[in-house]
Amino acid sequence: MNNNNSLSQSVFNRRMLICIFTGFSSGLPLYILISLVPAWLRSEGVDLKAIGLFALIQLPFTWKFLWSPFFDRFIPPLGRRRGWMLIAQLALLLILPLYGYLQPKTDIWLIASLSFMVAFLGASQDIALDAFRREILPDQELGMGNAIHVNAYKIAGLVPGALSLVLADYLPWSIVYIITALFMLPGMVMTLLVSEPDIQGAPKTLRAAIVEPFNEFRGRGLGAALLILAFIFFYKLGDSMATALATPFYLDMGFSKTEIGLIAKNAGLWPSVIGGLLGGVWMIRLSINKSLWIFGVIQMVAILGFAWLAHVLTDPAFINTSYTLNLLFWQGAVLKSQLWLALVIALEAFGVGLGTAAFVAYIARTTHPQYTATQFALFTSLAAVPRTFANASTGFLVESLGWTNFFLLCFILAVPGMLLLFKVAPWQENAESL
Repeated sequence: MNNNNSLSQSVFNRRMLICIFTGFSSGLPLYILISLVPAWLRSEGVDLKAIGLFALIQLPFTWKFLWSPFFDRFIPPLGRRRGWMLIAQLALLLILPLYGYLQPKTDIWLIASLSFMVAFLGASQDIALDAFRREILPDQELGMGNAIHVNAYKIAGLVPGALSLVLADYLPWSIVYIITALFMLPGMVMTLLVSEPDIQGAPKTLRAAIVEPFNEFRGRGLGAALLILAFIFFYKLGDSMATALATPFYLDMGFSKTEIGLIAKNAGLWPSVIGGLLGGVWMIRLSINKSLWIFGVIQMVAILGFAWLAHVLTDPAFINTSYTLNLLFWQGAVLKSQLWLALVIALEAFGVGLGTAAFVAYIARTTHPQYTATQFALFTSLAAVPRTFANASTGFLVESLGWTNFFLLCFILAVPGMLLLFKVAPWQENAESL
């Protein structure tokens, strides 16, 4: 009975509600960059190689630890966390509509510059949001709180990846981007209503804000520090690359923007929510270490679903030409291609949602409470490296390997992160691994 009460208190409280808003607000700018902008460019005739290179514009998510000490040291009017959160959110609300007034074929460099600015502001918002979330969550709620945050993060992707794509079939892009930008408002309201966390031992000088977080991390031992950094880099590498060109992949498989918005994106909503909530509960029961193992395996298997889908939709032996891509004939059964798309997306959302929840909880646990903004930014910046540099090569890889072999390669690239679990998060936890 006490365990049930403890579980209930860990799930149903005001802090979990705040995590919904932090996740949604954090996810929206990134999904605009990785879902809406690529779909917009592809629909306007921009080639895959150029779209793939657009991943480099997300560099601020990789390098945000460089300016994160400023967020620990300097305090805007609303407070150390809330002040920086509101500044970034307000700026995003104002500049996102500018996309709608540019032409992809003639203003590609202006679009690149605007995307870099969106990435910088999104990364800056993440610095403050991540630190704020870590500081309001007690250690026993890290798993559930981060699971809810990750779920809300993925749900935010439905706005630019689903709603905006559907609207684009009926409205001008200028209106679409205005509507999309307005979804920054819930996060702004949350920022204004919450209280500033009470931080003990915050850096008193800029030098202290820069030096002390790195000294603390280095003090854990060079070998241990390098293992942690390697794990953070590799654990999400495979699935990050697999989903880098998800929307162009769906378009190349013959699905319309409306189908992508209504089927491909929404098919992952409930599996993602269920997977994330189950992941949070399981982390309370299993521990973060065991969750990283179990969820990581499911995350890897989900990548193979994309490889199978690409094979089926591009192999003439499986396609009846009189139905084009609307019907598939496999083992004598007539199956809707949209149904297979929904199933593959659901598996990906469930598996990656589980893996991401455990991964973010691990990062939060690894962060020292006195240096939250800088260390959290450092770890999440490294986690963004695959999404930025490796994903920039995905267009070239798809062109040379084809979609099926590309997804098989992504599966193989997920193996090193799992092997590192033996060192950084062994199944049988001990003091050293924690």
